[in-house]
Amino acid sequence: MKNFDSYLPIVGEKVIGDIFQKAHRLVNKHIVHINSSSHGGGVAEILNNLIVLVNDIGIDSGWRVLIGPSDFFAVTKKFHNALQGDRINFSKNKKNLYLEINHRFSTFTHLDHDCVIIHDPQPLPLIKSNRKKQPWIWRCHIDLTRPNPKVWDFIKSFVLRYDWIVLSSEKYRKPELPLEQRIIHPSIDPLSLKNMDLTENKIKKTLEKCCIPTDKPLITQVSRFDPWKDPEGVLKVYEKVKEKVDCRLIFCYNMAPDDPEGIKIYNKMERKAKKYLNKGDVLFVLGDNQILVNVLQRISSVIIQKSTREGFGLTVSEAQWKRTPVVASNIGGIPEQVVNQETGFLVEPHDINDCAEKVTTLLQDKKLREEMGNKGREHVKNKFLITRHISDYLSLLIDVFNKY
Repeated sequence: MKNFDSYLPIVGEKVIGDIFQKAHRLVNKHIVHINSSSHGGGVAEILNNLIVLVNDIGIDSGWRVLIGPSDFFAVTKKFHNALQGDRINFSKNKKNLYLEINHRFSTFTHLDHDCVIIHDPQPLPLIKSNRKKQPWIWRCHIDLTRPNPKVWDFIKSFVLRYDWIVLSSEKYRKPELPLEQRIIHPSIDPLSLKNMDLTENKIKKTLEKCCIPTDKPLITQVSRFDPWKDPEGVLKVYEKVKEKVDCRLIFCYNMAPDDPEGIKIYNKMERKAKKYLNKGDVLFVLGDNQILVNVLQRISSVIIQKSTREGFGLTVSEAQWKRTPVVASNIGGIPEQVVNQETGFLVEPHDINDCAEKVTTLLQDKKLREEMGNKGREHVKNKFLITRHISDYLSLLIDVFNKY
């Protein structure tokens, strides 16, 4: 069974020793995290790894998932999109449903912990429905650079009740807020099923079982079917690349339970890509199997992340950890992960031609792919592994308890 000692060969004694020294200062603390989904998204994936490992080093940590009807999650997805700059019909009914479900959840979720950490906007109002007697931290994983003003003003009334805010990038800081703000990059777990090293035999068997052909070079985007991930733009890029290189495009997707928009976009993309799907040139592959995602990120010649807005986009680091070069949008947290022209290429989010050109360059140059792949793995090792995340997280908690 995986435990914290398993990371020693990967990151070394100094990193592990430093984490245990910090953990010793927190052994009597009880922490709880609350988010809106147990699977299907980046936040849930981070928590799945973080909670287990933090408990393993002696810090009692719990995890609660917000319970609500589908109507609630339809509203919170609109809030999510609006906080990333989208338009919204910001009605009184939406506000009331948002507040009502959070208040209801608070009545049977007893938060007597030493610290409460709330993830993203969905459970944000819980602080208003609880008798606050401990530090509360809001961990925002989305891009807040240009939020819809109406929604941000509404959300801000809850944020101001918190003691600290944790953001994924310096560019997301909100100077107008009189709160402590800390930057902690999201991370990948190198020993999870999605990221662990695989034997050639395991890769081969997985491809055969899932009927993934490898007769052509593969371009893959791993992401939810979400408007900000620009699947239509990815298809346009593929059409241009295919004019020069005979290749195959894979949309490796999942459906998060707190994202009812996903199935609508899936159906739309199925119509738009119909001729390619019928010929087998484009594949829609459900990414619920973590080993399969791992395999696809390893065997693809190029990983695309063509987001138009992006909180962080950990699929970029996942690919680089597997020595696969990426072509990704110069947006959100992506440029903090990609060293342009060294571990991959950064392109402007709406520049179809440049994105296609960079993908084509990598498909045609095996040596360049290998060079970028090797540099990418080293870059992720130094900055975006879960051990770095945990070290920063423990430093945050120490500061919070020292100042509270």
